[in-house]
Amino acid sequence: MSTSLNFQLTGQRALVTAGAQGIGLAITEALLQQGAEVHICDVDRAALDKTKAQYPQVQTSHTDVGNEAQVLAMFSEIHKRWGQLDILVNNAGIAGPTAAIEDTALQEWQQTLDVNLTGAFLCTRSAVPLIKKAKGGSIVNISSAAGRHGFPLRSPYSATKFGVIGLTQTWAMELGPSGIRVNAILPGIVEGARQDRVLSAKAETFGISLEAMRQRALERVSLRRMVTAQDIAAQIVFICSPAGANISGQSLSVDGNVETLVQ
Repeated sequence: MSTSLNFQLTGQRALVTAGAQGIGLAITEALLQQGAEVHICDVDRAALDKTKAQYPQVQTSHTDVGNEAQVLAMFSEIHKRWGQLDILVNNAGIAGPTAAIEDTALQEWQQTLDVNLTGAFLCTRSAVPLIKKAKGGSIVNISSAAGRHGFPLRSPYSATKFGVIGLTQTWAMELGPSGIRVNAILPGIVEGARQDRVLSAKAETFGISLEAMRQRALERVSLRRMVTAQDIAAQIVFICSPAGANISGQSLSVDGNVETLVQ
């Protein structure tokens, strides 16, 4: 007996937050490739315009997910256009400060929570009625290896990423009876400009070179390499597709097996 796996998302309507660059753009492209209709938001208007020029079929909103009024306005647009939603990817997030706890400003702490945690809450709260209208769907929250391990000098970031896993498990239980699957993806060290900025900040804190910092980080990854944005996107396509129809409440690491986070 032969079995064919179905990763197609034809006809599915998806929202990707922070979908115009980095990991978000890779997710957007992967969903499009599998036939989904995609709406993206981002705080970077130039990135939105660039993505729209490259993919004219993508709908865009200039939205800060930590701002309730802006999130409500975006979902009003989505409701008018589609009336329903099948996929929500809560990808928006910021790195937050690199600092010892005694040197972390309240404003930096609050900003990290507003984007990484409150943003996921606001978008999910508005998305759920639309996904219920679609008779079920998939919510994917982006956590981090820092949601599984402690992360010295990154208290706000780690706290929010642990929080995302708590929301994921809670929402999976709450929304499962409505046919809504909720999972978290935990990226490790992802190649790209954002990771370079994070490692540069750490390198400056420790007084070492960027390359030495990069090597120090990869020594704690079993595969001794970074992952790519496309690796993250592929996992999201899988769990949102018919092939992942019975996966919910899970925290799935895509990280080359991060053993500990660099100190």
